[in-house]
Amino acid sequence: MLKQTLIKAAEAGAAVIQEYFEGSFEISNKEGVNNLVTEADHASEKAIFEVIKKEFPSHFILSEEAGEIVMDSTYKWIIDPIDGTVNFAHGLPLCCVSIGVENNGEMVMGAVFNPFLNEFFFAQKGYGATLNEKKISVSKETEVMKSCLVTGFPYTYLDLPNGPLEVFSRLIRKGVPVRRLGSAAMDLCWVAAGRFDGFYEHKLQAWDSAAGFLIVEEAGGKVTDFSGKRYSPYQPQIVATNSLIHDELLSWIHNHG
Repeated sequence: MLKQTLIKAAEAGAAVIQEYFEGSFEISNKEGVNNLVTEADHASEKAIFEVIKKEFPSHFILSEEAGEIVMDSTYKWIIDPIDGTVNFAHGLPLCCVSIGVENNGEMVMGAVFNPFLNEFFFAQKGYGATLNEKKISVSKETEVMKSCLVTGFPYTYLDLPNGPLEVFSRLIRKGVPVRRLGSAAMDLCWVAAGRFDGFYEHKLQAWDSAAGFLIVEEAGGKVTDFSGKRYSPYQPQIVATNSLIHDELLSWIHNHG
């Protein structure tokens, strides 16, 4: 029932954002620079909530737009109704619905659906990860210099020592290809699918990574914070790799190489 509800919720949110994508919609700015929210974000969130609340009305919900809907439950749904809102608002199809399900503090299930590319990623703890119901696994690359990486940039504190620009510059000046898609959930899924060898970012929210980090782990990858500790979506930093380049990428991030 949990799996079916998760899939149905992701599909419901995706159907809504598809409807809005080709049309016109209201765009507003939340606190901060380029922190956009659209009518479609709210409509997608509403559709997702309706599916979850019908089957599991007592479950805790944490969602980007609505915030926390606190319930006395061991289960928590962590929702991003559109991951990649800036892309979406500009008509770029690099955006998705991301939903993670946590039980007793552990992520047990995740779904990321990009309806524009028709890619539905899913993982259940201990059961592997799939793309459109076909099993996926991370890449086999063993060296950062031969890797294709992906990252994201916050709109604040870019110039901090060893911050996003400094790490990015360090890598690209050595010739390491580093991409930026604008959707952390997709970045993680594409690591899981072996398209990227690694992903790092300095500042994420729980809803950005909750589903994607489990998908990477279940595809055979490794996900930690910048110190190499076990990843928690409730802290901002993330490194997700095929596991083979993980320690080396951490060294690059800390300039120890």
